Amino acid sequence: MAGVTDRAYRQIVKEFGVDLLVSEMVSAKGICYGSERTLDLLDFGEEERPIALQIFGSEPETMAQGAIAVAKLRPDFIDINMGCPTPKIVKNNDGAALMKDPELARQVVSAVVEAVDVPVSVKIRLGWDSDHINAVEVALQVEAAGAAFVTVHGRTREQFYRGQADYAEIARVKQALSIPVLGNGDVDSPQQAQRLLEETGCDGLLVGRAARGNPWLFRRIKHYLETGELLPEPTLSDKLEMIRTHGRLAAKYKGEAVAMKELRKHIGWYLKGAPHIAALRPRLNQVAALADLDEILQEYATQVLD
Repeated sequence: MAGVTDRAYRQIVKEFGVDLLVSEMVSAKGICYGSERTLDLLDFGEEERPIALQIFGSEPETMAQGAIAVAKLRPDFIDINMGCPTPKIVKNNDGAALMKDPELARQVVSAVVEAVDVPVSVKIRLGWDSDHINAVEVALQVEAAGAAFVTVHGRTREQFYRGQADYAEIARVKQALSIPVLGNGDVDSPQQAQRLLEETGCDGLLVGRAARGNPWLFRRIKHYLETGELLPEPTLSDKLEMIRTHGRLAAKYKGEAVAMKELRKHIGWYLKGAPHIAALRPRLNQVAALADLDEILQEYATQVLD
């Protein structure tokens, strides 16, 4: 979710009932080196609480030092990412690479827990590949190291995001631990959210990729779990207005030029499958100002909605 869960989008989904927000993951080394870009990713507002600031790394001392710096920002949690599968992360033994070394995973968590007075959570995967499913072992190690809760993504690193999440393996982690366990993977509808909770017994769930361009999903999930009633999908008009809102918030926090450039991918997610969008895409991919965005969206609304 790098490049997605920034302050603007977190603020949007908070309005749709999210109980816990998680920042983009940031490098503990980058924090220790004082990287301005890294530190910018940690910015959050009081309206976002409760929020976890997520860090990654595999050197216990560096992770501890990075966590100390993060703790000064007073997040509600510090989350350690041991699930990211991308090559540039795992090649440095970070992210999901830690699934291959449960002892090192324990040392990392222990170092962070001992260094800060903020609760520490951990996100893991099922294992490195199908021949090495060890989520229970890793989860027990991080629990022993003092983690407050664990999130389990129901795929191995080898799978990335292919295939289906294995809820049975997530359930094994839940059954083995005394601390709360959250499930993650394939939650793209209210019904799927209910299925995950029923099949895993988890204490909660996290939504990732399905939230891109779809903040309404959170409200629909919560309403369904509470009432059994399905709220309607957002209309095209809802999506166009949300793009405007997203653009204004992003410009507020990042400046108009940067915000419009980064918004382009979000627009693609918001309008995926919308009618006659192919002809509009070249203009949207070049949008550089809020005024231009409003003009393009108004023209499109007039063409499609009237």
